[in-house]
Amino acid sequence: MKQISSEKRPIKIWTDYIEEGALKQAKHLANLPFTYKHVALMPDVHQGYGMPIGGVLATKGVIIPNAVGSDIGCGMCAIKTSLIEIDKKILEKVIKEVKQVIPVGKKSHKEKQDKNLMPKLDPYYFYCDFDNIVANEFENALYQLGTLGGGNHFCEFQKGSDNHIWIMIHSGSRNLGNKVARYYNDLAVKFNERWFSQVPKEWELAFLPSGTKEAQIYFDEMSYCIQYAFQNRKLMMNRVCEILEKYTKCSFEPMINIAHNYVALENHFGKNVWVHRKGATQAKKGQIGIIPGSQGTNSYIVEGLGNPESFLSCSHGAGRILGRKQAKKELDLKKEINNLNKKGIIHFIKTKEDLDEAPSAYKNIDKVMENQKDLVKPVVKLQPLAVIKG
Repeated sequence: MKQISSEKRPIKIWTDYIEEGALKQAKHLANLPFTYKHVALMPDVHQGYGMPIGGVLATKGVIIPNAVGSDIGCGMCAIKTSLIEIDKKILEKVIKEVKQVIPVGKKSHKEKQDKNLMPKLDPYYFYCDFDNIVANEFENALYQLGTLGGGNHFCEFQKGSDNHIWIMIHSGSRNLGNKVARYYNDLAVKFNERWFSQVPKEWELAFLPSGTKEAQIYFDEMSYCIQYAFQNRKLMMNRVCEILEKYTKCSFEPMINIAHNYVALENHFGKNVWVHRKGATQAKKGQIGIIPGSQGTNSYIVEGLGNPESFLSCSHGAGRILGRKQAKKELDLKKEINNLNKKGIIHFIKTKEDLDEAPSAYKNIDKVMENQKDLVKPVVKLQPLAVIKG
């Protein structure tokens, strides 16, 4: 861990390299009047909107919607199967069926999914005196329940160092979380202008004081999105397991689940503060977590070490080293495909448009793990066998 002490609050960094844009955003965080103790940047840190992805920010008395991000509750889930091996031809059939039942990218289900699979919606949402997003978007969210989404979201089959086949899914709250994030960030911007906030608007870090009705409503709607994202991953995982059971005689261990975009009230260094994790996961001592690599590289099941300096956090993945447009422009399509084919991985990189999710667009996951060896310890190393990308 390295430290920058040039700002109002220190910036603690668990990486040897940080891009200029992400560092500039971290300095903005360090100069906020309500930042608590220091800013923590995980080894997968890269530039985001307002706050860098791979960042952890603790605040006193305020919640910052942009420090959570637009995919509220986005996270990982993983299941260990009883399978020791799986035939590649069978795996190809499984992948084909999975793609038929799980919409990817911007696609949704053609029919509404079972309402009973949704998180419980408190009746007050329908009778309260504010324009809430969850109630307004509830019916639309039924079409997206059990869908993967786009970007870096994925469903992957892996072979573990424990000699078992694993299934891993990365997805979030889809359009519901995006609508909530945008609405309350816009609301915070308007309020900050009205209050003549000293936080520059161009920093994109508008805040809601935690004692206000608006902050409580955001927190409630954000919490619902976290539950929705979990149910979304759970439904996809259940359907993948059902398909796998058709072709193999296997059983499944309980699902591991962990989110990496949210804010929570936690106690750190003796004080209750709002901890914003944007592309970072909680890593309390003994807590089991998931750190994926990129398409075609290793992922890890990890155990948290409970390091207080990171606010009990770790990275949520490898982290980008090339922007999406940059990756499409600079990476060699044939080389990326050949590298995946040599490893025998079933993948879906076909055109230059797919290069934004090529392995070379991401940091070296093993270096990332080395940089956070004081935050987590690996439990199972997972090598990819087949991947479906959003």
